[in-house]
Amino acid sequence: MDTTTTPAQTTPSAQGTPAPTVRLTEAAVAQVKKVIQDQGFQGYLFSIRVVPAGCSGLGYDLNMVREAKPHDILWEQDGVKLTTDALSSQYLAGTEIDFVSSVTGAGFKFNNPNAKSSCGCGTSFST
Repeated sequence: MDTTTTPAQTTPSAQGTPAPTVRLTEAAVAQVKKVIQDQGFQGYLFSIRVVPAGCSGLGYDLNMVREAKPHDILWEQDGVKLTTDALSSQYLAGTEIDFVSSVTGAGFKFNNPNAKSSCGCGTSFST
């Protein structure tokens, strides 16, 4: 059994803006591609943002968007086009996003080294 892994392929935007250090796992890439295919979001970007939310102060906002906002950071990983804003990028640096499924539900899981604490329900974090 081969257990070697290869790094995810990320490509910064054409404007020369460096890609944020956010990485999707294989499972997360597969789920985003499934949503794009199933929901007719071909040509859309997967937007990852940090927004004020929850009892810990910050939360993640994931959306499919037609186009990036002015000054957004754009990059591509394994065929998925992603976008975020500069402020969110600071909070997301080093984050790995996974997609997990269990008998209790399914969803994206964030492994964010910048999060110092999170709320009991897991929907928000603080730095």
